[in-house]
Amino acid sequence: MSKGRVTVVDIAHAAGVSKSTVSLVLQGSPLVNEATRAKVSAVIRDLGYVYNRAAANLRQTTSSKIIGIVVNDLTNSFFAELAVGVDMVVQSAGYVQFLSNTGESIDRQREVIASMREHGISGLIISPARGTEAADFKPLVASGIPVVLTVRNISGAKVSSLLSDNRMGAAQAVAHLAGLGHRRIAFLGGFPDTAVFEDRLKGFRDGLAAAGLPFAEELIVGSAPSRAGGVEAIDRAMLIAERPTAALCFNDAVAFGVCDGLRARRMEPGADFAVIGFDDVIEAKTAVPALTTVNVDPQGMGRRAAQLLMKQINAGKAEPEAIVGAVRLVVRQSCGAGMKNQQWRNAV
Repeated sequence: MSKGRVTVVDIAHAAGVSKSTVSLVLQGSPLVNEATRAKVSAVIRDLGYVYNRAAANLRQTTSSKIIGIVVNDLTNSFFAELAVGVDMVVQSAGYVQFLSNTGESIDRQREVIASMREHGISGLIISPARGTEAADFKPLVASGIPVVLTVRNISGAKVSSLLSDNRMGAAQAVAHLAGLGHRRIAFLGGFPDTAVFEDRLKGFRDGLAAAGLPFAEELIVGSAPSRAGGVEAIDRAMLIAERPTAALCFNDAVAFGVCDGLRARRMEPGADFAVIGFDDVIEAKTAVPALTTVNVDPQGMGRRAAQLLMKQINAGKAEPEAIVGAVRLVVRQSCGAGMKNQQWRNAV
């Protein structure tokens, strides 16, 4: 195999097919059978080859003014707000966004990043899908494309990251609930195999310990980090023999679902059960009851991520930086802050 940049000839040799077959696969031609397409595609991934569509079409010879942004769940309004924040910065710098949603699919994530690279993106902001590994970013690092991880960190990725102080935020939320008199506090929602879940759970445990409350494994109820996941989580929590009287939710989407699930049981959030979210999306303030939540400023996070990326693009090099943003608890009605503490001690 030739040294340096991987070529179509290299791929053809490694896959045991003709150069023209490789070209057809790259062009998405229906003339190639699925078995051959899968074999060639696997070799392309293994060799780290990037099809330069811009060069192939003779449209341009330099990188475009495009910033890629990849999120794991665009149905969560947090990511829509983050994208707005990114756009505020990149648009003023003369760039445009290339936004894509992975839906937590690693394969989809690889496809969209490859497509973005074909179009000559100048940098990438990404909230990675579950299961993403540091090796997934090696081709980008090797090509000198700046990358900023947001929301979820990937250990050993050797790219910049912008995260929230998840542990501190969760600890503040639990301290607040304990201060209201709660003794059975649940942690609801989220995928346990993500770094964000781990950090928020650690903060949850920190808060319990600081309040002198025991940790109960049965009060940790994982679910999809969505509104539907919140409904599922509170339904399962209500089956626990000694029910919780309050919950810190993985994010605001889960918290909204928890409120839905409580109402389905004729329980009123904030009056019969205390709920705290995490993110402080726009809807949190106007929800009924207004949602108590840990503010991470989604739009501000998007702006900071874009600023970090633009700094690296303008510098012509991608030296990794790790930034952890401060958070704060915003107290509203859903936690029942105005109620007497004794009520929660007597609730079951």
